Amino acid sequence: MPAPTIVWFRDDLRVADHPALAAAAERRAPVVCVFVLDEESAGIRPLGGAARWWLHGSLEALRADLEALGTTLVLRRGAAGRVIRSLVDETGADAVFWNRRYGGPERDLDTELKTALADDGLEVRSFGANLLFEPWTIRTGQGTPYSVFTPFWRACLAAPEPRHPLPAPERLAFADPGDRSGRADVATDDLASWHLLPTRPDWAAGLRETWAPGSAAAHDRLEAFLDERLGDYDVDRDRPAIDATSRLSPHLRWGEISPFEVWNAVRERRTTDPRGETTSRGRFLAELGWREFAWHVLFHAPDLATRNWRAEFDVFPWPRLHPSALQAWEQGRTGVPLVDAGMRELWRTGTMHNRVRMVTASFLTKNLLIDWRRGEQWFWDTLVDADAASNPFNWQWVAGSGADAAPYFRVFNPLLQATKFDRDGAYVRRWVPEVDSEEYPEPIVDLGESREAALAAYRVVRGARAEG
Repeated sequence: MPAPTIVWFRDDLRVADHPALAAAAERRAPVVCVFVLDEESAGIRPLGGAARWWLHGSLEALRADLEALGTTLVLRRGAAGRVIRSLVDETGADAVFWNRRYGGPERDLDTELKTALADDGLEVRSFGANLLFEPWTIRTGQGTPYSVFTPFWRACLAAPEPRHPLPAPERLAFADPGDRSGRADVATDDLASWHLLPTRPDWAAGLRETWAPGSAAAHDRLEAFLDERLGDYDVDRDRPAIDATSRLSPHLRWGEISPFEVWNAVRERRTTDPRGETTSRGRFLAELGWREFAWHVLFHAPDLATRNWRAEFDVFPWPRLHPSALQAWEQGRTGVPLVDAGMRELWRTGTMHNRVRMVTASFLTKNLLIDWRRGEQWFWDTLVDADAASNPFNWQWVAGSGADAAPYFRVFNPLLQATKFDRDGAYVRRWVPEVDSEEYPEPIVDLGESREAALAAYRVVRGARAEG
Protein backbone atom coordinates (compact mmCIF):
# COMPACT_ATOMS: atom_id res chain seq x y z
CA MET A 1 0.00 0.00 0.00
CA PRO A 2 1.42 3.43 -0.89
CA ALA A 3 2.30 5.91 1.84
CA PRO A 4 -0.65 8.00 2.97
CA THR A 5 -1.38 11.65 2.34
CA ILE A 6 -2.29 13.92 5.24
CA VAL A 7 -4.99 16.50 4.57
CA TRP A 8 -4.97 19.18 7.24
CA PHE A 9 -8.43 20.73 7.67
CA ARG A 10 -8.63 24.25 9.07
CA ASP A 11 -11.37 26.77 8.22
CA ASP A 12 -12.61 24.50 5.41
CA LEU A 13 -14.79 21.94 7.15
CA ARG A 14 -16.35 20.34 4.06
CA VAL A 15 -15.67 17.55 1.58
CA ALA A 16 -17.00 19.20 -1.61
CA ASP A 17 -15.00 21.93 -3.34
CA HIS A 18 -12.04 21.10 -1.11
CA PRO A 19 -8.99 21.31 -3.40
CA ALA A 20 -6.58 19.78 -0.88
CA LEU A 21 -8.84 16.77 -0.33
CA ALA A 22 -9.50 16.39 -4.06
CA ALA A 23 -5.77 16.43 -4.81
CA ALA A 24 -5.13 13.83 -2.10
CA ALA A 25 -7.82 11.57 -3.56
CA GLU A 26 -6.15 11.79 -6.98
CA ARG A 27 -2.97 10.26 -5.56
CA ARG A 28 -4.85 6.99 -5.05
CA ALA A 29 -3.25 6.49 -1.68
CA PRO A 30 -4.72 6.34 1.82
CA VAL A 31 -5.78 9.71 3.22
CA VAL A 32 -5.42 10.86 6.81
CA CYS A 33 -7.80 13.77 7.47
CA VAL A 34 -6.87 15.78 10.55
CA PHE A 35 -8.13 18.84 12.38
CA VAL A 36 -5.87 20.49 14.95
CA LEU A 37 -7.23 22.65 17.76
CA ASP A 38 -4.27 25.00 18.02
CA GLU A 39 -4.34 27.17 21.13
CA GLU A 40 -0.57 27.22 21.56
CA SER A 41 1.11 28.57 18.43
CA ALA A 42 2.34 32.15 18.64
CA GLY A 43 -0.16 34.73 17.46
CA ILE A 44 -3.06 32.34 16.90
CA ARG A 45 -6.12 33.99 18.42
CA PRO A 46 -8.13 31.74 20.76
CA LEU A 47 -11.70 31.18 19.64
CA GLY A 48 -14.59 32.94 21.33
CA GLY A 49 -17.30 31.04 23.17
CA ALA A 50 -19.91 31.07 20.38
CA ALA A 51 -17.30 30.02 17.82
CA ARG A 52 -16.25 27.10 19.98
CA TRP A 53 -19.87 25.96 20.14
CA TRP A 54 -20.15 26.09 16.36
CA LEU A 55 -16.85 24.30 15.84
CA HIS A 56 -18.03 21.32 17.89
CA GLY A 57 -21.10 20.84 15.70
CA SER A 58 -19.18 21.44 12.49
CA LEU A 59 -16.56 18.83 13.37
CA GLU A 60 -19.29 16.31 14.15
CA ALA A 61 -20.83 16.96 10.73
CA LEU A 62 -17.49 16.76 8.94
CA ARG A 63 -16.64 13.48 10.63
CA ALA A 64 -19.93 11.99 9.41
CA ASP A 65 -19.28 13.23 5.87
CA LEU A 66 -15.78 11.72 5.84
CA GLU A 67 -16.99 8.41 7.23
CA ALA A 68 -19.50 8.25 4.36
CA LEU A 69 -16.50 8.46 2.03
CA GLY A 70 -14.70 5.60 3.78
CA THR A 71 -12.29 7.45 6.05
CA THR A 72 -12.47 9.30 9.35
CA LEU A 73 -11.46 12.56 10.99
CA VAL A 74 -8.46 12.56 13.29
CA LEU A 75 -8.63 15.16 16.06
CA ARG A 76 -5.50 16.47 17.71
CA ARG A 77 -4.84 19.35 20.09
CA GLY A 78 -1.65 21.36 20.41
CA ALA A 79 0.77 23.52 18.46
CA ALA A 80 -0.12 22.67 14.86
CA GLY A 81 3.43 22.46 13.52
CA ARG A 82 4.41 19.94 16.16
CA VAL A 83 1.16 17.97 15.79
CA ILE A 84 1.41 17.63 12.00
CA ARG A 85 5.07 16.53 12.15
CA SER A 86 4.18 13.96 14.79
CA LEU A 87 1.33 12.64 12.62
CA VAL A 88 3.72 12.30 9.68
CA ASP A 89 5.97 10.11 11.83
CA GLU A 90 3.05 8.02 13.09
CA THR A 91 1.54 7.31 9.69
CA GLY A 92 4.59 7.28 7.44
CA ALA A 93 2.90 9.87 5.23
CA ASP A 94 4.90 11.14 2.26
CA ALA A 95 2.67 14.16 1.49
CA VAL A 96 0.79 16.86 3.41
CA PHE A 97 -1.86 19.01 1.71
CA TRP A 98 -3.88 21.95 3.00
CA ASN A 99 -5.93 24.92 1.80
CA ARG A 100 -4.38 28.32 2.31
CA ARG A 101 -4.98 30.71 5.21
CA TYR A 102 -4.44 34.46 5.04
CA GLY A 103 -3.88 35.76 8.57
CA GLY A 104 -0.32 36.77 9.44
CA PRO A 105 0.43 34.24 12.23
CA GLU A 106 -1.25 31.47 10.24
CA ARG A 107 0.82 32.23 7.14
CA ASP A 108 4.02 32.27 9.18
CA LEU A 109 3.17 28.91 10.73
CA ASP A 110 2.28 27.37 7.36
CA THR A 111 5.44 28.68 5.69
CA GLU A 112 7.68 27.32 8.43
CA LEU A 113 5.96 23.94 8.40
CA LYS A 114 6.02 23.67 4.61
CA THR A 115 9.76 24.34 4.59
CA ALA A 116 10.45 21.80 7.33
CA LEU A 117 8.39 19.05 5.71
CA ALA A 118 9.84 19.69 2.26
CA ASP A 119 13.34 19.51 3.74
CA ASP A 120 12.38 16.07 5.05
CA GLY A 121 11.49 14.97 1.52
CA LEU A 122 7.70 15.21 1.74
CA GLU A 123 5.46 16.59 -0.96
CA VAL A 124 3.75 19.67 0.51
CA ARG A 125 1.05 21.52 -1.42
CA SER A 126 -1.32 24.36 -0.55
CA PHE A 127 -4.41 25.37 -2.49
CA GLY A 128 -6.71 28.35 -2.90
CA ALA A 129 -10.11 27.37 -1.52
CA ASN A 130 -11.59 30.02 0.73
CA LEU A 131 -11.35 33.26 -1.29
CA LEU A 132 -12.58 33.94 -4.80
CA PHE A 133 -9.55 36.12 -5.48
CA GLU A 134 -6.18 35.56 -3.87
CA PRO A 135 -4.99 38.72 -2.07
CA TRP A 136 -1.86 39.14 -4.20
CA THR A 137 -3.80 39.00 -7.48
CA ILE A 138 -5.92 42.15 -7.04
CA ARG A 139 -3.83 45.32 -7.14
CA THR A 140 -4.19 48.94 -8.15
CA GLY A 141 -2.56 50.25 -11.31
CA GLN A 142 0.39 51.28 -9.13
CA GLY A 143 0.75 47.74 -7.81
CA THR A 144 -0.50 48.59 -4.30
CA PRO A 145 -3.38 47.04 -2.33
CA TYR A 146 -6.79 48.68 -2.65
CA SER A 147 -7.95 50.80 0.30
CA VAL A 148 -11.53 51.48 -0.85
CA PHE A 149 -14.11 48.81 -1.57
CA THR A 150 -15.77 50.05 -4.78
CA PRO A 151 -12.64 50.14 -6.96
CA PHE A 152 -11.48 46.90 -5.34
CA TRP A 153 -14.68 45.10 -6.28
CA ARG A 154 -14.65 46.62 -9.74
CA ALA A 155 -11.16 45.15 -10.23
CA CYS A 156 -12.37 41.76 -8.99
CA LEU A 157 -15.25 41.74 -11.46
CA ALA A 158 -12.82 42.60 -14.26
CA ALA A 159 -10.56 39.67 -13.30
CA PRO A 160 -11.03 36.14 -14.68
CA GLU A 161 -14.24 34.51 -13.47
CA PRO A 162 -13.85 32.42 -10.29
CA ARG A 163 -13.44 28.72 -10.97
CA HIS A 164 -16.28 26.21 -10.81
CA PRO A 165 -16.61 24.18 -7.60
CA LEU A 166 -14.98 20.76 -7.35
CA PRO A 167 -17.08 17.68 -6.56
CA ALA A 168 -16.51 15.69 -3.41
CA PRO A 169 -14.36 12.58 -3.83
CA GLU A 170 -16.37 9.44 -4.44
CA ARG A 171 -14.30 7.35 -2.08
CA LEU A 172 -11.27 7.74 0.18
CA ALA A 173 -8.97 5.03 1.45
CA PHE A 174 -8.29 5.04 5.16
CA ALA A 175 -4.64 5.14 6.21
CA ASP A 176 -3.53 2.13 8.25
CA PRO A 177 -0.31 2.83 10.11
CA GLY A 178 -0.16 -0.77 11.34
CA ASP A 179 0.11 -3.90 9.18
CA ARG A 180 -1.57 -2.15 6.22
CA SER A 181 -3.79 -5.15 5.62
CA GLY A 182 -6.97 -3.55 6.86
CA ARG A 183 -8.40 -0.57 8.68
CA ALA A 184 -6.73 0.48 11.90
CA ASP A 185 -7.33 3.57 13.93
CA VAL A 186 -4.93 6.48 14.01
CA ALA A 187 -4.97 7.87 17.53
CA THR A 188 -7.49 10.66 17.88
CA ASP A 189 -8.82 12.87 20.63
CA ASP A 190 -12.38 12.52 21.83
CA LEU A 191 -14.19 15.66 20.65
CA ALA A 192 -15.99 15.92 24.00
CA SER A 193 -12.62 16.15 25.77
CA TRP A 194 -12.03 19.53 24.10
CA HIS A 195 -14.93 21.01 26.10
CA LEU A 196 -16.03 23.28 23.28
CA LEU A 197 -19.64 23.24 24.47
CA PRO A 198 -20.69 25.41 27.42
CA THR A 199 -21.91 23.52 30.45
CA ARG A 200 -21.74 25.65 33.60
CA PRO A 201 -23.84 27.45 32.66
CA ASP A 202 -25.16 26.14 29.37
CA TRP A 203 -25.90 29.44 27.62
CA ALA A 204 -26.20 27.94 24.13
CA ALA A 205 -29.94 27.13 24.01
CA GLY A 206 -30.60 30.01 21.62
CA LEU A 207 -27.75 28.91 19.37
CA ARG A 208 -29.16 25.39 19.18
CA GLU A 209 -32.59 26.77 18.32
CA THR A 210 -31.20 28.99 15.58
CA TRP A 211 -28.44 27.03 13.86
CA ALA A 212 -27.45 23.65 12.49
CA PRO A 213 -23.71 23.56 11.74
CA GLY A 214 -22.41 21.50 8.82
CA SER A 215 -22.25 21.44 5.04
CA ALA A 216 -25.68 19.90 4.56
CA ALA A 217 -27.33 22.73 6.51
CA ALA A 218 -25.25 25.28 4.60
CA HIS A 219 -26.43 24.01 1.23
CA ASP A 220 -30.03 23.80 2.42
CA ARG A 221 -29.81 27.41 3.56
CA LEU A 222 -28.34 28.51 0.24
CA GLU A 223 -31.06 26.78 -1.75
CA ALA A 224 -33.80 28.26 0.41
CA PHE A 225 -32.35 31.73 -0.06
CA LEU A 226 -32.12 31.35 -3.83
CA ASP A 227 -35.65 29.94 -4.07
CA GLU A 228 -37.42 32.29 -1.68
CA ARG A 229 -35.50 35.52 -1.06
CA LEU A 230 -32.95 36.34 -3.74
CA GLY A 231 -35.41 38.22 -5.96
CA ASP A 232 -36.30 40.71 -3.19
CA TYR A 233 -32.87 40.82 -1.58
CA ASP A 234 -31.99 44.35 -2.68
CA VAL A 235 -35.25 45.74 -1.26
CA ASP A 236 -35.53 43.73 1.97
CA ARG A 237 -31.91 43.14 3.04
CA ASP A 238 -31.85 46.12 5.44
CA ARG A 239 -35.07 45.26 7.28
CA PRO A 240 -34.11 43.25 10.38
CA ALA A 241 -37.65 42.03 11.12
CA ILE A 242 -37.77 40.18 7.78
CA ASP A 243 -36.01 36.90 7.02
CA ALA A 244 -34.48 38.37 3.86
CA THR A 245 -30.78 37.55 4.04
CA SER A 246 -28.93 34.31 3.30
CA ARG A 247 -27.57 33.79 6.85
CA LEU A 248 -24.65 31.95 5.27
CA SER A 249 -21.96 33.89 7.12
CA PRO A 250 -21.15 31.28 9.80
CA HIS A 251 -21.14 28.52 7.20
CA LEU A 252 -18.69 30.54 5.10
CA ARG A 253 -16.62 31.40 8.15
CA TRP A 254 -16.09 27.72 8.96
CA GLY A 255 -15.76 26.71 5.32
CA GLU A 256 -18.77 24.39 5.39
CA ILE A 257 -19.62 25.88 2.04
CA SER A 258 -17.11 27.59 -0.22
CA PRO A 259 -17.46 31.06 -1.77
CA PHE A 260 -17.07 29.36 -5.15
CA GLU A 261 -20.15 27.24 -4.49
CA VAL A 262 -22.14 30.31 -3.47
CA TRP A 263 -20.86 32.44 -6.36
CA ASN A 264 -21.68 29.87 -9.01
CA ALA A 265 -25.08 29.01 -7.54
CA VAL A 266 -26.10 32.68 -7.55
CA ARG A 267 -24.71 33.36 -11.02
CA GLU A 268 -26.52 30.36 -12.45
CA ARG A 269 -29.84 30.96 -10.72
CA ARG A 270 -32.55 32.57 -12.82
CA THR A 271 -35.33 34.28 -10.91
CA THR A 272 -38.75 35.25 -12.16
CA ASP A 273 -38.13 38.85 -11.13
CA PRO A 274 -36.37 40.77 -13.93
CA ARG A 275 -35.10 43.32 -11.44
CA GLY A 276 -33.81 40.55 -9.25
CA GLU A 277 -31.76 39.26 -12.15
CA THR A 278 -29.53 42.31 -11.98
CA THR A 279 -29.91 44.42 -8.87
CA SER A 280 -30.46 41.74 -6.21
CA ARG A 281 -27.97 39.24 -7.59
CA GLY A 282 -25.35 41.95 -8.00
CA ARG A 283 -25.99 43.27 -4.51
CA PHE A 284 -25.70 39.83 -2.95
CA LEU A 285 -22.50 39.01 -4.83
CA ALA A 286 -21.11 42.34 -3.65
CA GLU A 287 -21.61 41.07 -0.09
CA LEU A 288 -19.28 38.21 -0.99
CA GLY A 289 -17.00 40.91 -2.32
CA TRP A 290 -17.09 42.74 1.02
CA ARG A 291 -15.93 39.55 2.70
CA GLU A 292 -13.13 39.28 0.14
CA PHE A 293 -12.13 42.88 0.79
CA ALA A 294 -11.86 42.24 4.53
CA TRP A 295 -9.48 39.35 3.95
CA HIS A 296 -7.44 41.35 1.46
CA VAL A 297 -7.04 44.14 4.02
CA LEU A 298 -6.05 41.64 6.73
CA PHE A 299 -3.52 40.03 4.41
CA HIS A 300 -1.68 43.34 4.16
CA ALA A 301 -2.40 44.44 7.77
CA PRO A 302 -2.11 41.31 9.96
CA ASP A 303 -2.58 43.28 13.20
CA LEU A 304 -6.02 44.53 12.14
CA ALA A 305 -7.66 43.38 15.40
CA THR A 306 -5.36 45.41 17.62
CA ARG A 307 -4.04 48.36 15.63
CA ASN A 308 -5.75 51.21 13.80
CA TRP A 309 -5.63 50.67 10.05
CA ARG A 310 -5.42 54.46 9.67
CA ALA A 311 -2.34 55.40 11.65
CA GLU A 312 -3.61 58.95 12.17
CA PHE A 313 -6.39 57.52 14.31
CA ASP A 314 -3.82 56.61 16.97
CA VAL A 315 -4.26 60.09 18.45
CA PHE A 316 -8.03 59.76 18.84
CA PRO A 317 -8.81 60.89 22.41
CA TRP A 318 -10.79 57.95 23.76
CA PRO A 319 -12.06 59.08 27.17
CA ARG A 320 -11.67 56.98 30.27
CA LEU A 321 -13.84 53.87 30.04
CA HIS A 322 -16.99 53.77 32.16
CA PRO A 323 -17.54 50.04 32.77
CA SER A 324 -21.24 50.55 33.48
CA ALA A 325 -21.78 51.99 29.99
CA LEU A 326 -19.94 49.10 28.35
CA GLN A 327 -21.93 46.60 30.40
CA ALA A 328 -25.22 48.27 29.49
CA TRP A 329 -24.28 47.98 25.81
CA GLU A 330 -23.25 44.32 26.14
CA GLN A 331 -26.47 43.41 27.94
CA GLY A 332 -28.80 45.39 25.67
CA ARG A 333 -29.90 47.80 28.39
CA THR A 334 -28.85 51.17 27.00
CA GLY A 335 -32.38 52.61 26.75
CA VAL A 336 -31.96 52.90 22.96
CA PRO A 337 -34.39 50.32 21.52
CA LEU A 338 -32.69 49.32 18.25
CA VAL A 339 -29.31 49.01 19.94
CA ASP A 340 -30.76 46.92 22.76
CA ALA A 341 -32.65 44.70 20.34
CA GLY A 342 -29.50 43.97 18.37
CA MET A 343 -27.41 43.17 21.41
CA ARG A 344 -30.05 40.83 22.80
CA GLU A 345 -30.39 39.10 19.44
CA LEU A 346 -26.62 38.62 19.46
CA TRP A 347 -26.55 37.07 22.91
CA ARG A 348 -29.46 34.74 22.19
CA THR A 349 -28.62 33.59 18.67
CA GLY A 350 -24.91 34.26 18.14
CA THR A 351 -25.66 36.60 15.27
CA MET A 352 -27.11 40.00 14.50
CA HIS A 353 -28.67 41.54 11.41
CA ASN A 354 -25.99 43.41 9.47
CA ARG A 355 -27.80 46.77 9.48
CA VAL A 356 -28.16 46.52 13.25
CA ARG A 357 -24.53 45.51 13.65
CA MET A 358 -23.54 48.83 12.12
CA VAL A 359 -25.93 50.70 14.39
CA THR A 360 -24.76 49.00 17.59
CA ALA A 361 -21.10 49.45 16.66
CA SER A 362 -21.61 53.12 15.83
CA PHE A 363 -23.42 53.66 19.13
CA LEU A 364 -20.54 52.13 21.11
CA THR A 365 -17.74 53.99 19.36
CA LYS A 366 -19.37 57.31 18.57
CA ASN A 367 -22.10 57.86 21.15
CA LEU A 368 -20.43 56.16 24.10
CA LEU A 369 -16.90 56.94 22.84
CA ILE A 370 -15.66 53.48 23.78
CA ASP A 371 -12.64 52.13 21.90
CA TRP A 372 -13.65 49.90 18.99
CA ARG A 373 -11.39 47.14 20.30
CA ARG A 374 -13.77 46.61 23.23
CA GLY A 375 -16.66 46.00 20.86
CA GLU A 376 -14.58 43.85 18.53
CA GLN A 377 -13.60 41.60 21.42
CA TRP A 378 -17.24 41.25 22.57
CA PHE A 379 -18.36 40.33 19.07
CA TRP A 380 -15.42 37.92 18.79
CA ASP A 381 -16.70 36.09 21.85
CA THR A 382 -20.43 36.14 21.01
CA LEU A 383 -20.68 35.81 17.21
CA VAL A 384 -20.82 32.36 15.62
CA ASP A 385 -19.43 33.91 12.41
CA ALA A 386 -16.58 35.96 13.91
CA ASP A 387 -13.46 35.52 11.82
CA ALA A 388 -10.02 37.12 11.93
CA ALA A 389 -10.74 39.42 8.99
CA SER A 390 -14.39 40.47 8.90
CA ASN A 391 -14.80 41.13 12.61
CA PRO A 392 -11.99 43.70 13.10
CA PHE A 393 -12.38 45.02 9.56
CA ASN A 394 -16.05 45.90 10.09
CA TRP A 395 -15.43 47.36 13.52
CA GLN A 396 -12.72 49.62 12.18
CA TRP A 397 -14.90 50.60 9.22
CA VAL A 398 -17.67 51.76 11.56
CA ALA A 399 -15.31 53.36 14.06
CA GLY A 400 -13.65 55.43 11.35
CA SER A 401 -10.16 54.00 11.71
CA GLY A 402 -10.53 51.52 8.85
CA ALA A 403 -10.84 51.25 5.09
CA ASP A 404 -13.58 53.78 4.43
CA ALA A 405 -13.60 56.68 2.00
CA ALA A 406 -15.51 58.88 4.49
CA PRO A 407 -14.40 57.45 7.80
CA TYR A 408 -15.70 59.26 10.84
CA PHE A 409 -18.48 61.51 9.69
CA ARG A 410 -20.84 58.57 9.38
CA VAL A 411 -22.71 58.39 12.68
CA PHE A 412 -25.70 56.06 12.65
CA ASN A 413 -28.61 57.59 14.53
CA PRO A 414 -30.35 54.54 16.04
CA LEU A 415 -33.72 56.29 16.27
CA LEU A 416 -33.70 57.33 12.62
CA GLN A 417 -32.41 53.90 11.60
CA ALA A 418 -35.30 52.26 13.46
CA THR A 419 -37.81 54.58 11.78
CA LYS A 420 -36.41 53.77 8.37
CA PHE A 421 -35.80 50.04 8.64
CA ASP A 422 -38.08 48.84 11.48
CA ARG A 423 -40.97 51.24 10.97
CA ASP A 424 -43.61 49.13 12.70
CA GLY A 425 -41.22 48.18 15.51
CA ALA A 426 -41.57 44.43 14.95
CA TYR A 427 -37.85 43.73 15.34
CA VAL A 428 -37.51 45.83 18.47
CA ARG A 429 -40.59 44.33 20.12
CA ARG A 430 -39.36 40.83 19.41
CA TRP A 431 -36.15 41.34 21.36
CA VAL A 432 -37.19 44.13 23.76
CA PRO A 433 -40.79 43.29 24.71
CA GLU A 434 -40.76 45.79 27.59
CA VAL A 435 -39.83 48.68 25.29
CA ASP A 436 -43.11 50.58 25.80
CA SER A 437 -43.40 49.92 29.53
CA GLU A 438 -42.10 51.70 32.61
CA GLU A 439 -39.60 48.88 33.04
CA TYR A 440 -37.60 50.07 30.05
CA PRO A 441 -34.76 52.42 31.09
CA GLU A 442 -34.10 55.94 29.89
CA PRO A 443 -31.23 56.30 27.37
CA ILE A 444 -27.85 56.25 29.07
CA VAL A 445 -26.61 59.00 26.75
CA ASP A 446 -28.10 61.87 24.77
CA LEU A 447 -27.74 60.99 21.09
CA GLY A 448 -27.35 64.55 19.85
CA GLU A 449 -24.85 65.68 22.46
CA SER A 450 -22.79 62.52 22.17
CA ARG A 451 -22.68 62.83 18.39
CA GLU A 452 -21.25 66.33 18.72
CA ALA A 453 -18.70 65.08 21.24
CA ALA A 454 -17.64 62.35 18.81
CA LEU A 455 -17.19 64.81 15.94
CA ALA A 456 -15.22 67.12 18.22
CA ALA A 457 -12.93 64.22 19.12
CA TYR A 458 -12.45 63.42 15.45
CA ARG A 459 -11.32 66.96 14.81
CA VAL A 460 -8.29 66.06 16.92
CA VAL A 461 -7.48 63.33 14.39
CA ARG A 462 -7.94 65.69 11.46
CA GLY A 463 -5.76 68.31 13.11
CA ALA A 464 -2.97 65.83 13.76
CA ARG A 465 -3.16 64.63 10.16
CA ALA A 466 -2.97 68.21 8.87
CA GLU A 467 0.06 68.93 11.04
CA GLY A 468 1.70 65.70 9.93
